[in-house]
Amino acid sequence: MMPPLTPEAFLIQPLDEYNQTLVANVHPLDWVNPEPRDRYDLVVIGAGTAGLVVAAGAAGLGLGLKVALIEKHLMGGDCLNVGCVPSKCMIRSARAAADIRSAAPFGVQASGSVEVDFPAVMARLRRVRASISPNDSAKRLQTLGVDVFLGQGAFTGTDTIAVAGKTLRFKKAVIATGARASHPDIEGLADIGFLTNETVFALTERPQRLAVIGAGPIGCELAQTFQRLGSEVTLLHQNEHILDREDRDAAEVIQQVFVQEGIQLVLGATLTQVERTPAGKVIHFTANGRDRTLTVDDILVGAGRTPNVDGLSLETVGVQYDQRRGVVVNDYLQTTNPQIFAAGDICMDWKFTHAADAAARIVIKNTLFSPFGLGRSKLSSLVMPWTTYTSPEVAHVGLYEHEAEKQGIAVETITIPFHDVDRAIADGEESGFLKILHKKGSDKILGATMVANHAGEMISEVTTAIVGGMGLSQLASVIHPYPTQAEAIKKAADAYRRTLLSPRSRMLLGILTRLS
Repeated sequence: MMPPLTPEAFLIQPLDEYNQTLVANVHPLDWVNPEPRDRYDLVVIGAGTAGLVVAAGAAGLGLGLKVALIEKHLMGGDCLNVGCVPSKCMIRSARAAADIRSAAPFGVQASGSVEVDFPAVMARLRRVRASISPNDSAKRLQTLGVDVFLGQGAFTGTDTIAVAGKTLRFKKAVIATGARASHPDIEGLADIGFLTNETVFALTERPQRLAVIGAGPIGCELAQTFQRLGSEVTLLHQNEHILDREDRDAAEVIQQVFVQEGIQLVLGATLTQVERTPAGKVIHFTANGRDRTLTVDDILVGAGRTPNVDGLSLETVGVQYDQRRGVVVNDYLQTTNPQIFAAGDICMDWKFTHAADAAARIVIKNTLFSPFGLGRSKLSSLVMPWTTYTSPEVAHVGLYEHEAEKQGIAVETITIPFHDVDRAIADGEESGFLKILHKKGSDKILGATMVANHAGEMISEVTTAIVGGMGLSQLASVIHPYPTQAEAIKKAADAYRRTLLSPRSRMLLGILTRLS
């Protein structure tokens, strides 16, 4: 059982006007929990993205449903407080600095060196986060008709949940407690202290020397961001390539960009010990068969997530869970207790805000509008895109080649390098590419990977095509404004159309030409 949180836990540092506004919205210290209704149609534990969407969506249908939402910490969850919103604010500042440094090839001369005001960067982050926080606030959910309870929720019976001394009875319940940052078991690491995505956005001073452990999406995004903001960054990764779950060609582009920008990469690294010395925090590790050390001012760990299953008393209601993978659900997001569902990072491999949102919509339908299990929606039916927000970005949707091969699907790929796309040439952003995977002998799109500065924006067109069953032939007829980098998608579709020009079809076209 986790210890109860004290009011001090919600006073996010630094306690300036922006963080005071944030806390006043997402965990008001003067909040008075309402008196529980006789019985709720739906009780949701966790007010991150999944929980908010379930609660607000159900209450906002105008059907008079009784909905309760429980949150023990900050409403908005990781996305608002320690994830999407603050990280993208820092990334935007870092890109601004990078744009100025790289302006000379465009005929723009920036006088003197680029000076990053790190405290101002972080103040902007806090200001933007506070300005967005009303969307996820306790008061907003209350105005939507949701009973908001602040405190630790735990199951106490087959249809009851206790929170802050009150008992809530439910017809259906939803677990949406998310996940938290985990860290590797390295001797001395916990003793000397380290940063995670849950603490790094509270910095007010830039670490001069920063070690980032883990070259997954979070580690890569923040490593590049801090390097661009003026830190000397060393990225340590246990495998031989960064972003090793991504398309290898895409990861290679990002790895070369990191080297060009001055990030020190230590790959194939095994960390053995961390200690504090007068010179700084010293990391002991092995790489390439040699014992080495690295001295830094701070360490940022971006090495995985741990599901928040503790303190819920899941055993009381027969909900099966695993400490590493989280709550066990079926394809309908139903737990081993038929009356209890789950959504978001607590139960899904897709740990993205938009995935939690999509899953929450499935839960609303399956808990409230699928009597006797009729008409239920499946998680596996979703077509899920995602983006790693490095510069350039890496976006993906659908299958990778190795996944298609594992499923026994014969595929072909079409790759459009961005040095063949006019707008990318004009923008000086030629290092990216678009790779589309389609079924062999068919124009059916199975997946796509894109590397571009705005890949996250452009991948949605391919996602739409997959969802709508639009093949490459039909996509070739879509008119794209010229010049745009998204024209790469049309180029890929046109490339497929050209493969259809067999000797026989060319002969038929020649006949038609003579008859026309």
